[in-house]
Amino acid sequence: MLRSLLTLFVATVVVACSKSPETRGTPLDQMEASSVGGEALTGEVVEHVAAPPYSYLRIRTTKGEVWAAVNAAQVAKGSTVTVSSPMLMTKFESKTLNRTFDEIYFGSLAPTGDAAAGGGDPHAGAASTTAPFDVKVDKASGANARTVAEAWAQAADGKTVTIRGKVVKYNGGVMGKNWIHLQDGSGDAAQGTNDITVTSMDVASVGETVTITGMVRTNRDFGSGYVYRVIVEDAKVEKK
Repeated sequence: MLRSLLTLFVATVVVACSKSPETRGTPLDQMEASSVGGEALTGEVVEHVAAPPYSYLRIRTTKGEVWAAVNAAQVAKGSTVTVSSPMLMTKFESKTLNRTFDEIYFGSLAPTGDAAAGGGDPHAGAASTTAPFDVKVDKASGANARTVAEAWAQAADGKTVTIRGKVVKYNGGVMGKNWIHLQDGSGDAAQGTNDITVTSMDVASVGETVTITGMVRTNRDFGSGYVYRVIVEDAKVEKK
């Protein structure tokens, strides 16, 4: 009896592992635990094939051209991208494209370059837009209220803050959450303290004035060398 159960268990595991991410329908940002955690792939996008819910990218790297699959994203031909935690799959058959890739890497789009300086969005995932306007927003009220500049100057890991500001950039649905840039007119643009990044399950639009309440995190490392000196995570967003 025990031997039969073990045989059934092994067979189940083999069948499950043989299914591709596309067949299983598993979001790529939920596959990291099963990936090999290989070295990130960085290069120029020379071809982008949209096949929602995925994007297939042919990338020219220093080691040659490779194919990668990431969650559906707006990625321009000629842009430079980094695919983090790539998982190599061979002889992968995409039923959507009716095509078999000899080799393809599955992973997540890594943070954009400005994240390393502490003020950028991680991952160029879904549509990203930036506001071209000047910002002047009154400070929120309450004991935890901070301006953007104060949030930088008084940053304490684990501290809850409330910030009122205008959404100047937004990346939605990346790594299972939304990434929001807030500005309120305070801070020093040269030092990057005029802009703070917020993660939330709530949605927002560029140009909206919102009030967020979340937890400050300092020196947050998302891998691939991208570190936020200050970020507000898991925030609630009120549109007012």
